[in-house]
Amino acid sequence: MGSRLFYLLSGGILLVLGATASQNERGNTQVPSPGGGAIGGKWVHRKWAGADYSCKCYLGDACWPGKRQWDALNTTVAGNLRVDVPPGAPCFNLFQGPLGNITTYNADQCANVTAGFGTEQYQIELPAAGLWTYFTNDTCRPTTNPSDTCTLGYYPVLVITATTVGDIQAGINFARDNNLRLIIRNTGHDFLGRSVGWGSLVINTHSFQQISFTDSWSGAGGYAGSAITVGAGVQAFNALKKLNALTPPKVMVTGECGTVGIAGGLPQGGGHGPLTNQQGFLADTALEFKVITADGVLRTANEKSNSDLFWGLRGGGPATFAVIVEASYKTFADVPSTGITLNINIANTTLFWQAVTAFTGYSNRFVDNGIYVYYELGIGGQILSVQPIVGVGKTVAQLQAIVKPLFSELDALGAPYQTSTKTFATFYDLYMGLFATEGAGSSALTGGWTIGKADIANNTTGIVEAFKTVLASGSLMVGHIWNAGYGLPKSEWTKSAVNPRFRAASNKLITVIPIDGNAPLADKAAAQYKLTYVVDNALKQAAPNGAAYVNEADPFIPNWQEAFWGTNYPALLELRKKWDPAGVFYAVSTPGTEDWEQIEYGTRLCKKL
Repeated sequence: MGSRLFYLLSGGILLVLGATASQNERGNTQVPSPGGGAIGGKWVHRKWAGADYSCKCYLGDACWPGKRQWDALNTTVAGNLRVDVPPGAPCFNLFQGPLGNITTYNADQCANVTAGFGTEQYQIELPAAGLWTYFTNDTCRPTTNPSDTCTLGYYPVLVITATTVGDIQAGINFARDNNLRLIIRNTGHDFLGRSVGWGSLVINTHSFQQISFTDSWSGAGGYAGSAITVGAGVQAFNALKKLNALTPPKVMVTGECGTVGIAGGLPQGGGHGPLTNQQGFLADTALEFKVITADGVLRTANEKSNSDLFWGLRGGGPATFAVIVEASYKTFADVPSTGITLNINIANTTLFWQAVTAFTGYSNRFVDNGIYVYYELGIGGQILSVQPIVGVGKTVAQLQAIVKPLFSELDALGAPYQTSTKTFATFYDLYMGLFATEGAGSSALTGGWTIGKADIANNTTGIVEAFKTVLASGSLMVGHIWNAGYGLPKSEWTKSAVNPRFRAASNKLITVIPIDGNAPLADKAAAQYKLTYVVDNALKQAAPNGAAYVNEADPFIPNWQEAFWGTNYPALLELRKKWDPAGVFYAVSTPGTEDWEQIEYGTRLCKKL
């Protein structure tokens, strides 16, 4: 390359020179160059598909920061600015990056990344990886052929591995002042590609691992019980482990997956999990957030200070209003709990779907008794795998009495099944013992729909017909049976910004269409169409009282504003205009992004004129 853009230091890549060379690296896609010019100094004009756009500033644009600016930022963040290199690069002779080419092959590191690529925690500890790779464009997966091509694809260009609040503020200010695409990443645990983005600057918050407890919350609001305060990088399994070690043990609402961070995108999307029947969403249990807003100011948001912002952060959309650097939540006494597993694997198609219909029909019975259920449908064939059915605070006898009608119906059908029941001293022990470890590194499109209680009551048969459509279309299904209004007092329902329809929900579904991230564009378009207009549309038509959960749904669902937030959307839109009018933060299909689009084959983030 013409100039030395990086050097290796302690196994990492440190930026030492800004780049002014033109940028045309877009993974495997061939992108036409429609030309451009500056608009308003930091905006870049582009034409795409016959329309005009004002775009963020990218490498190769005249507004891209120069060497002095990058050096100054690197100094401000104590040398924690890094050039991003894809996880699979050590398996390739050459990484052909947007800032130049570097030799990357290392047999030991390649073996390490190959072994870890499918493991969530391995990917989480990387500075800018996305746990699922579809939205990276999959242009540098681990390989056994080092001569293959490795490019950056849609991974970010640069990363700040923040260790202080000041680092995050510096990154936000730099991105805002230079109109760069900015991404906030903790774990990268995101199905919709919001932790990656072509040409972007990432601020990684995973180092913020502080955890503290109190037996008596003394902050804003009327709550005076026990609480936990966590930094932006804390994951569920670590918080739950430390809560369990208290005397007496405590618990909090988290997702069903223990590797998910609990202070970022999870509460901003709502945050459902095995305790949702009892306590609502994680967002419902929030007491206070310390955040940095788009103007770079550190603020406190609670019921008294910045109360509108506090409401919006509680389920109003990830990467929308501010960066959470610290969060405080209610905690609860842990209690003995019981779990049941159920596996149905039937070759007879008619009998299999009769069994699925029976199971689905009891969704309302489960949530009306405070029972949470996690299940998978169609993974590996005609299989319904239910693990677990969770009875928080239930004895074996109590939980078995609740599920007995289901098992009686399965027996009457003659449907074979395998089941087991186990009781645990605490919910934490059940959580660690019955929920399976999830993988990473796969590539797929994700959608989903949440079925309302009224839909189960009135149209179970139609819902199961929709399930058949989903599986026949090559999609898989993951289900979560819960109701976010069952145990949460109605007086609390409107204190968070989640879609009110979740208070009458019964069965939340994730749909998954496997497809390679580097598949041809036509194949990607066909898969997206199938997800939106065949798979998820079938569920929507069968369950018109439902809603979509923004962290696990198709972002291109028609009328996403209504689907994700219902009657809360107009207030969230006004909130976005107040706290981030210039669009410093961005996540697809979140409040205020109606005019934003990733043009040029999913690369440049632009606003349509």
